Amino acid sequence: MKRKRVLTVVAAGLVVAVAAGLYWFQPWKLWVNETVQEALPVAQTSAQVPESAAPAPKEPAIVATGELISHEHATSGGVRILRAADGSLVLRLENLDTSNGPDLRVLLTDAPVLPGKDGWFVFDDGAQVSAGKLKGNKGSQNYTLPAGTDLARYSSVTIWCDRFDVSFGAAELTKTV
Repeated sequence: MKRKRVLTVVAAGLVVAVAAGLYWFQPWKLWVNETVQEALPVAQTSAQVPESAAPAPKEPAIVATGELISHEHATSGGVRILRAADGSLVLRLENLDTSNGPDLRVLLTDAPVLPGKDGWFVFDDGAQVSAGKLKGNKGSQNYTLPAGTDLARYSSVTIWCDRFDVSFGAAELTKTV
């Protein structure tokens, strides 16, 4: 009888451990890709102006660019920070290709972009602005930065796994304006 009770407790413990492990690691995301294809943001025309009389929408100005390098996971693609006609800033990931994972974020940071394993863990130490949760691990997507973001304070962008505090990939920004 005692042996049966011990086996029941061990089995229940294993079920709880497996469920917690599945929740924490979300291993199915290794095989599931989420592709997002958003158009380049353009200035909106006034709804009160007839379409035929409205000027063509302006493309936003490019204020910074960068190319993603791999860290914890193979990552590639481009980063552009755009300033819209209204002054708002949009961080754009272009042709992103990385692994999917739990709790991925797009961060604008002041950390240096270091190649290899040296760059995996540096992005949570300094100043950062979250652009939001990663919309998809593949494709081109836009993230509106918070109003008042001072680009002079930031030098890099990372695809950051908040669950495990590790960079999937990052780009050093080169200011163009």
